[in-house]
Amino acid sequence: MRAFQRLAFALVTAVPILFVPAQAPAQSWPQKTVRFIVPLPPGSGMDLSARIVAERLTERWGQPVVVENRQGGDAIPAVVAFLSARDNHTFLFSFGAVVTFNHLLHERLPYDPKDLVPIAPVIDNFLGVSVTATLKVNSLAEFVAAAKTQPGKLNYGVTPGLPLYAMFALQKQTGIELANIPYRDFAPAYADLNSGRLHAASTGVPTLVPHHRAGTAKLVMVTNSVRSPQAPDVPTAREAGFPNLTFEGVSGIYGWRDMPAEIRQRVVADVATIVNDPAFRDRVVAVGTVPRPGAPEDFAAAIEEQRAKIAAIHEAMTKR
Repeated sequence: MRAFQRLAFALVTAVPILFVPAQAPAQSWPQKTVRFIVPLPPGSGMDLSARIVAERLTERWGQPVVVENRQGGDAIPAVVAFLSARDNHTFLFSFGAVVTFNHLLHERLPYDPKDLVPIAPVIDNFLGVSVTATLKVNSLAEFVAAAKTQPGKLNYGVTPGLPLYAMFALQKQTGIELANIPYRDFAPAYADLNSGRLHAASTGVPTLVPHHRAGTAKLVMVTNSVRSPQAPDVPTAREAGFPNLTFEGVSGIYGWRDMPAEIRQRVVADVATIVNDPAFRDRVVAVGTVPRPGAPEDFAAAIEEQRAKIAAIHEAMTKR
């Protein structure tokens, strides 16, 4: 009888365990610090927005959520670091270029874009083109005209992603020749732009605005379809006369292909709650971005739209 009672007790106490695994991943996750790997330097609009999301998620999850900057290299180092982790606690917080056109810039990539799964859209990043004040031009059209008079003599610097493609497309569209000055750390580029050593720069609007306001570098265009709230005096690509350079800087959180569905769903739900909060909008607008609420399908659709547009433009340019 005692043996039977012990067996019955064991079976009863085991019952809850049999039903726990279905819910355990979502309920117990995260178990440690969560990382957002960002392919841009600290201080960019996307970086600052990622830090705001990280702060809010830290409050919700009870575990630290930190931002790790892996800038440069057309975002490849950031993607490789993200995919190498595969620990269910590391995500990529990035623009769409990592899947929309890096394969057009590099003959071989050390990663498969299909391994990057869009989870949650978060922001639209405002991207712009600035020209050093030493050139004394007041518009992008005037910069193009100046470049045509001295082929190959003017230069530019960019951060990875759409800024690089925008400058590439500008040259192909107008027939100008500009020298690309690579920067491992983009911070010195602003000093070079202000002094005239760098003639043009394309990157996130938030880091260009201070120089625009100081008069040392003129912000001549934003690539977005609407003007930036931080620089309402600066024309869009269409208004500047370059409608083909219109690109939305959609950015958000990516997971890896085999990440457990329960974790993805947890991130989707919690990030959506944050992005739809008016207080979040106020904070990200202040750092130069705007919220982009939506489901994973919306994020994937925006990325596909960008990919198709860039592919069409790239094909047209390469045929010239």
